[in-house]
Amino acid sequence: MGRRNKSIIFENIEVIDAGAKGKTVAKAPDGRIIFLTNTVPGDIVDIKTGKKRKAYFEGTAIKFHTYSKKRVEPVCEHFEHCGGCKWQFMGYEHQLAYKEKEVINNLTRIGHLNLPEATPILGCENIYFYRNKMEFSFSNSRWLTLDEINSEENIDNRNACGFHISGMWDKILDIDKCHLQEDPSNQIRNFIKNYGIKNGLEFYNPREQSGLLRTIMLRISSTGEIMVVIQFFKEEKEKRLGLLKAIFKEFPQITSLQYVINSKGNDTLYDQDIILFEGRDHIFEEMEGLKFKIGPKSFYQTNSAQAYELYKITRNFAQLTGNEVVYDFYTGTGTIAQFVAKKAKKVIGVESVPEAIEDAKLNAQLNNINNVEFYAGDMKDVFNNKFIKKHGKPDVIITDPPRDGMHKNVVAKIIEIAPKRIVYVSCNSATQARDLALMKEQYNIIKTQAVDMFPQTHHVENVVLLELK
Repeated sequence: MGRRNKSIIFENIEVIDAGAKGKTVAKAPDGRIIFLTNTVPGDIVDIKTGKKRKAYFEGTAIKFHTYSKKRVEPVCEHFEHCGGCKWQFMGYEHQLAYKEKEVINNLTRIGHLNLPEATPILGCENIYFYRNKMEFSFSNSRWLTLDEINSEENIDNRNACGFHISGMWDKILDIDKCHLQEDPSNQIRNFIKNYGIKNGLEFYNPREQSGLLRTIMLRISSTGEIMVVIQFFKEEKEKRLGLLKAIFKEFPQITSLQYVINSKGNDTLYDQDIILFEGRDHIFEEMEGLKFKIGPKSFYQTNSAQAYELYKITRNFAQLTGNEVVYDFYTGTGTIAQFVAKKAKKVIGVESVPEAIEDAKLNAQLNNINNVEFYAGDMKDVFNNKFIKKHGKPDVIITDPPRDGMHKNVVAKIIEIAPKRIVYVSCNSATQARDLALMKEQYNIIKTQAVDMFPQTHHVENVVLLELK
């Protein structure tokens, strides 16, 4: 058996920076880096280390000598325990600065790229209540605070509806008010939870895989339409009907009320039959007059207002005149493809998820867009000589890959066919930097701009324009 790491206490240490994944950075007296989760740059603290590695420590601040001027008071009562908004105690202007810094550092240090002066990061107008989709889990064994554990109070009600505690798959933090989604999100969630408690509906137990109420999905579109999807672990018709009828009676403004019976070990809905109870089986998002049909399984950017800003930047970077053949890689439900279509000759979208491509085709029909085509398949397999011969060599490639970035074969094929312009949208500037490094001999970076899609978190998008040398 290996030896446990012994904790070390470092006193009066200044937190000097914010690093990857939302962690802050300090330095031990011997020069090794210490990664922290409960501090803001500028804090002066005593640190107790946890994990110890050859080049760094992981630790926690256990005493604060001086609080940073970059600190603000968190607005959410759940901040100390909820892992969803880890930067809520940092002023928003400082959040933006550290996000922008991370992007530039990744591009220069990982990619060794020569960058033009970066366009300043685009912040969000709404730094709270900006998400159009939220998912909440039920549990009959809610997470208890240390104060509750140490109290002598007998806690009878352990039911919860909220978020998983970070690192604890079976523990749910009960949420009273979440600041991520606009009303009536909180009212709907709390009504369902309270109805369940009052009427004796069993909350789910993930360890025993028992209970009735499992999850809630809430979508509220920019047009004001509301979708609620209740996931039940098993069918108990009378209880299910009672809850669904009560929800619709209390919130008649709900556009789509659906449910699913899921007795699997995991709660993913993508392989499940979702059943309509009231209203439509979809809601609509709208952007610049374009309508996008959103179902329970549809992917859509979770910050509607900022997605519009991101897409405008992408379209501006593409510099379309109406004569270009555009390939839109990792197109999802085709939102970017349709957004740029009116300024292109034709747009070809490719996505690995067949359901997303079906949504993209339906939305194109809905919007009467005739110069787009969508194909489902793994990018590295679809993007080949036969595909290019069929659709024509692209003048512009727009690519918005998942966090892992593009497959090396996709990058190699892009280099081989050498489109005049590439717009690379990324939710992970580290893998973006890796991919751009492979193209730097053939392409110049003309513009780069970070876009904040998720205030109060460390996540950031980045858009880069490349032009053929």
